[in-house]
Order: sequence, then structure tokens, then C-alpha cells
Amino acid sequence: LLKRRNDDAEIALNIAENNKYLGVMLPPTPLHHILMSNISKPLVMTSGNLSEEPICRDNDEALTRLKNIADFFILHDRDIHSRYDDSVYLVEKEEARAVRRARGYAPSPIMLPFDAKQILACGAEEKNTFCLTRDKYAFLSQHIGDMDNAETLEHFENTIALYKHLFRIEPEVIAYDLHPEYRATKYALQYAAENSLKAVGVQHHHAHIASCMVENNIQTPVIGVSFDGTGYGTDGNLWGGEFLLCDFKGFERMAHFEYIPMAGGTAAIHKPYRMALGYIYKLLGTQTDLTGLPVLGQIPQFELDAIKKQLELKLNCPLTSSAGRLFDAVSAIIGICGETAYEAQAAIELEMAAPDDTNDTLMQRVYPFAIDGNSDTSVIRTGNLIECIIQDVFKNTPVQIIAAKFHKTMAEIIIQTCKLIGKKTGIKTVALSGGVFQNRLLLNIAIDRLEKEGFAVLSHRNVPCNDGGLALGQAVIAQYSNR
Repeated sequence: LLKRRNDDAEIALNIAENNKYLGVMLPPTPLHHILMSNISKPLVMTSGNLSEEPICRDNDEALTRLKNIADFFILHDRDIHSRYDDSVYLVEKEEARAVRRARGYAPSPIMLPFDAKQILACGAEEKNTFCLTRDKYAFLSQHIGDMDNAETLEHFENTIALYKHLFRIEPEVIAYDLHPEYRATKYALQYAAENSLKAVGVQHHHAHIASCMVENNIQTPVIGVSFDGTGYGTDGNLWGGEFLLCDFKGFERMAHFEYIPMAGGTAAIHKPYRMALGYIYKLLGTQTDLTGLPVLGQIPQFELDAIKKQLELKLNCPLTSSAGRLFDAVSAIIGICGETAYEAQAAIELEMAAPDDTNDTLMQRVYPFAIDGNSDTSVIRTGNLIECIIQDVFKNTPVQIIAAKFHKTMAEIIIQTCKLIGKKTGIKTVALSGGVFQNRLLLNIAIDRLEKEGFAVLSHRNVPCNDGGLALGQAVIAQYSNR
């Protein structure tokens, strides 16, 4: 459970640094109870695995794989036959919301509002889960992990085989993400080819919204707001700030954030200052005077020169419409986080910088933005937003106020764009999905404002809004696909 950190908590400040929340758990097994029986202080716990790898299954594996990070081992005679990580939930507005769905929740089925074919949906590259369906049941797997190592891929394949056996499912349709380099996608295409099965490619953000729809038992068209870090778009660019008109059968891209270059590609994800420069130079021009801006102090001069040249020549600068990357850029611009040590650090620390009470007059203001509706697909322009944030930095405006105003602005963008789409289509139901909506502040403001505007709002509870819920949406869309 992600719980608010108490001011007097006996936990070192460098644990979950710059975060208002701690993951807490009660002793879940007899061994944990024995260990805790004579200890009056909390213990810092982590899973028995190396970062991004599956957890160890037995004593021999633990002694081999963890020998360089563990000083001592407590051995047990209960081997792990099926790997399940700890589930992670947060509670907001008296409702539990899944961040990671695993032990204690998977493989409990999610009920479908229709009879499904036997489908295997292979999920995403990060926070991977897969989904198998039959009848009215969707069996969304436990958290598998990030698919960038052989151990996780083996775990993925073995768990699919186990679920097929347990639930007597022999897939007749395979669903996959459109990103050609995802290992889950390559597995899906190979599986389909080897077994002469139909394979259905599903756009990433459509899958996010479909996942939210099926969890809320909604089949009619919705305005889908899908905000995340990265998802492969139908135009070959990296999407992530999307407003879709969609149902299970298809989608129309109604609006999105304007495209911004990611200097260095994935390097810009790990170094948000690269994303910041991409926004500044694309929207404000390469001659913009940045003297005194905190983000410049985070960048070695040789790298700054290289980034400028990359952006000028458009060399290894894929375009993105991602809302997650906008959070990263703002975090770097105002001096919060220019280089990350863990996933989404810049965005998380930007959220944590905003005060809980954002009702102060200064924090009620929003930064300017524009919605360009001159084409079939509206484009959200953020040049004025970035320029005004930079002006606030030069005025020495406290980062708490800038962070609060930015969150209010992002919520306002959601409201105004949904109102435009609602007016055009007559649809008054909005589904919020994608990893950005793990941000409690943004989620709460957006839901409150949308409801005041008369929208019915769908959000996630038992299925993660991040890529851990993606496979459910893929499976549902594949059910309705005629391709």
C-alpha cells in the first residue's frame, strides 16, 4: 500500500527520497511474523531479485543471483513455483487503485460484458502483463516486468504456458502492440506464425482506453484521454498525449499535444534536460536566451553543444506527443530533476513538489496554452506554457507554485479539449488511462473538473492505468477486430 509518510516516521530520508509516500506492508507470511515478533521498528524490504529481473524461485538461485547484494540469507524449504511480485495499490478518495497487480489479485479473472474468443494478448515492453480470455473471463497475468532481459522473457513464456494449462485455453487469436521492437510484439508475431493463427496489432493508447472501458463495463463510445510516456502511433511517431474517440471496434485521434523532438531518442527519457531543450528550441527557437536557467547547470557544455547540433540537424530526434515527456521537461526546466535514477522520477518529483492544498490564489492560475483546431485532428500548443514557466523561474517563483500551476494547467487542457470533442460528437463520457494518471493530483483535479462540466468519468481501480493493464485492452479490441 502506498501510504502517506508520517513526519515522525523512523525511516531514513534518503529512502524514497523526495517522495511523500512510502510503500508499506504488514507481515504476510509466518516467517515474516517470526522475524518481526522481536523488532519494534519498521524494516526496509525489497523483492528477492536484481533490478528488472524476475524474483528468485529457490535457495540455490537466490544464493547465486543475489550473492553480490545480500550480506546474509535466511533459507526456507518452500520453493516458489510461480513467481508473483508484491502487489502495489494506492488509496485515493476512499478507493483502492492498482499500480501493480500481482500477488493476491492475479490470476483472479476480470469479468467481460460479452462472450470472448480464446485470445492471447501479449502486452507491452515495460510493466508487462499478458491476458488470456475465454467465455466471459479475462485472465490478466501477474506483473511480469520489463522485457529487456532473457530471464524476464523466459518468465513471460513459462507463465503463458502455465495459464494456458490452468484455464484450458488454446488461443485462436493473438493480439500485440504496434511497436515493432517490443519483445512481446516479436513473440506474438512468432507465436501466431508458428501456429497459423490470426494476429491483431493494437494501437497502444487505444488499448489503454479499452482497458479502462471494460473495467468499468462500458461498451459505448467514449472520449479517451490517454496520457503516458511512450506508445507507438499509427503515423510512426511516439504518441502519449492523446484524445481519442473510441470504442472496442476502433478509434479516431481527435486531439494530441504537438510533436516535440526527443534529442537522442531514449537518452531523453533518462535525461529530462534533453527533453527540456527539445521543447525550448522547438517552441521558442534556438536563439532563446537561457542564461541563468537551472536546467543549463545540469548539462556539461560538450553535451549541450551536441544536443543543439542534434536538434538543428534532426539527428536521432524522434518526435513525440507524450504528456509524460512534458512533465519531464518541466521538472528539468524548474530545476527539480534533470537526470533520473529510476523510471518516471522527474514526473514523480514534480508532483511531489506541488503542495497538497492548491487552493491558494496564486496556485489557482493556469499557464496559457492553445488548442489549434484548424484540421480534423486538433493540436494542443504548449509554447506559451513553456515560455511562462521559464519567466516564472527567472522571477524566482517558488517551485511549489510553478508545480501546482502546471498541474492545474494540464487538468485545464483535459477539460477544454474534452469540451470541444464533446460539443463536436455529443459524447459526455470520458475515460482516463495511461501511466500519467498515477499522478494523484492531476487525477483528482481532472475528475472533479470533468464532473462539474457534466461528464461521466471512467478511471481505473482493479486494473493498473499504466502498461500493466494494457493487455486487457488489447484482448478486448482483438475480440472485435475484423482484420
